[in-house]
Amino acid sequence: MVAGWFTGEGEDFALLGTRCSACGSVFFPREDTFCRDPGCPGGELREVPLSRRGRVWSYTDSRYRPPSPYVSDPELPWEPYALIAVELESERMVVLGQAAPGVTVADLTVGAEVEVVPGVLAEDEETTWTTWQWRPTGVRG
Repeated sequence: MVAGWFTGEGEDFALLGTRCSACGSVFFPREDTFCRDPGCPGGELREVPLSRRGRVWSYTDSRYRPPSPYVSDPELPWEPYALIAVELESERMVVLGQAAPGVTVADLTVGAEVEVVPGVLAEDEETTWTTWQWRPTGVRG
């Protein structure tokens, strides 16, 4: 888990971003040092939960094992997964993430509504690496 990038569980799960008090720009991943808007005089950056829903902006298959720092067990066979770029409902910004287990590119279309859900990136006896994933709305899993 990347500390401060998401919070909650189940229906309360949400990505966390920051909003500049001066210009209203929203950032994800979060920005805690300065406003990235070059035209902004700078303001306080406040943590905000981001929209839980959005629309598929683009998607693709990940057919290869990514290099480090991606966490995966090299002893296990590689399982392809779908990557989804989602335009968030309110913020109108695009956030990339894995599809939830069982969701493939065959289940996706540009413009389809999806929601953010908690997911497990990898786990071993000592650690569970958590992340966010995207799932078409109306699908429970």
